[in-house]
Amino acid sequence: MNKKSWPVVRKVQYQNKTPAWLVDARIRGRGGRYFFKTPKEAATKASQLRIERENQGSSAIHFPERLRNEATECAGLLAPFGKSLRDAVAFYLPHLQASNRVCTFRALTDQLLSAKERDAASKRYLSDLRSRLGQFASSFEGKNVSEFTSGDVDHWLRSLGLASTTRNNFRRVLIVAFNFAREQGYCVSNPAKKSAKAKAIESAVGILTVDQTARLLEKAPAELVPYIAIGAFAGLRRAELERLDWKEIDLQSSLIEVTAKKAKSARRRFVRIQLNLAKWLQPYAQLSGNVTPPNYRELLDDAREAAGIDEWPQNALRHSFASYHLAQFNDAAALALELGHTNANLVFQHYRQIVRPKEAARYWQIKPLADAGAKIVRMIGAS
Repeated sequence: MNKKSWPVVRKVQYQNKTPAWLVDARIRGRGGRYFFKTPKEAATKASQLRIERENQGSSAIHFPERLRNEATECAGLLAPFGKSLRDAVAFYLPHLQASNRVCTFRALTDQLLSAKERDAASKRYLSDLRSRLGQFASSFEGKNVSEFTSGDVDHWLRSLGLASTTRNNFRRVLIVAFNFAREQGYCVSNPAKKSAKAKAIESAVGILTVDQTARLLEKAPAELVPYIAIGAFAGLRRAELERLDWKEIDLQSSLIEVTAKKAKSARRRFVRIQLNLAKWLQPYAQLSGNVTPPNYRELLDDAREAAGIDEWPQNALRHSFASYHLAQFNDAAALALELGHTNANLVFQHYRQIVRPKEAARYWQIKPLADAGAKIVRMIGAS
């Protein structure tokens, strides 16, 4: 069809014999037909169609008027935000794609645990994920990951009725799970990350007094002494102590190696053996073998009772080490490295000014007598 003869304009009659002018814009059966009362109106429409075809091609002519109107309306709504229809599609399309990738939260948990196992995550970390995420999955059985909102997460976390720190620990693992879901294309945002974080009121860490530490070492059975001494004077975590082997204790170099595989942070570190700790370890040192006896929990309970320690603070040995170390040596950066922390600010936040320097000096003088078999503790300056 000649461009100049398109669209066809001709005079027609309605059924009531009323004359009208038709603009026929059809091409091979596709396109519109427009009726006007006057030839001038028909000519104007035909001219507009020719210009559109010239500027945009024949496909624009066949674009339904309903969609044109809708596009104009939507473009106007987006204009105040400086966004286009293309921007809107790019934003919304991932939501539609994620909705089509159906995955329940329980199925997501299984996939995440499998991935973490392949990444060589520790058994303790995997157990924590399995427990906390399992509770969440049980509360939303059958619900797809893409359907969760921050409100769902908020309501569930508050319904637990837990202390702030524990609640935030649940929130932390949910953030991990939904981040994994985003990577897999199951959702486009992280509702857990947008949920409210409980305000945790900081309280002073619990530690043992100098006298309590001394009595504990005095009353402990021989096989438990290395465990207590390393916890109190090197600050290893309980899980790290449970995995510690004598071959990782170098008394000649005065260093304890915490291997990456056994460390909570999965990073290798060395902890310095202080002079008093060396004296506690020397009588029991071996070339290899577990430092911690398999029944250490029962042995520790008995030793605490014998030492008259009624209340045992959480992480008592590690927190005691950190508090007395900072007061004695006044080096937060060095202490952070030995604790396996990446930020010295955490050391100041938790352990600063908990004990007086005088007590710290006494703490690092807790030593066995030369006759180790006597199991009598000597402290310089002790009352």
